Amino acid sequence: MSLLDAPIWSDPGTWIVLGVSLLFIVVGAAMHYIIMKVVRAPHSAPAPSPIKNTEESHV
Repeated sequence: MSLLDAPIWSDPGTWIVLGVSLLFIVVGAAMHYIIMKVVRAPHSAPAPSPIKNTEESHV
């Protein structure tokens, strides 16, 4: 009897566990790709801060 003939492969729970595990791997790979794409993106210049006119504030 080989490992492929084992009764565990006919159990629906085995396939559910394998499917959920595969789903986690795929989602993890997709998240890794997206996060690395964001991290490697060029940095945008910070927004210029408005310059306060000091003459108007003393009036």
